[in-house]
Amino acid sequence: MAKRKIKPEDGIRAINDYLEGNPEATALAVRYALEEIAQTNPGNSVELRIPPFGATQCIAGPDHRRGTPANVVEMKPESFLALVTGELSWKELYSGGLISASGNRAELVSELFPLKISDSDDSAK
Repeated sequence: MAKRKIKPEDGIRAINDYLEGNPEATALAVRYALEEIAQTNPGNSVELRIPPFGATQCIAGPDHRRGTPANVVEMKPESFLALVTGELSWKELYSGGLISASGNRAELVSELFPLKISDSDDSAK
């Protein structure tokens, strides 16, 4: 597993700040959630993109190494954080056209939400 760039307590604080209406917390909240997904669901079969803040590869399976990935999920930061926190479901966002998912493994990402984020014994949703 890759070493974390964001301390869990900072990432959780950013998610909570975002939920409290602080748009300045969006970038850190997204980057932390992407990092958490990569840590808890390692693999290279699906690329999860949240422009302009970041992307990660996740989900075990056939590795992707060069060119455009076969399995890509992309969405806006607000949609991603709504999934992360459980505010909205994959089905709601996908049917509303707010998620772009291509490839036969892309929908596996839907099983990752809401994200269970924990900082030692505490958890934030």
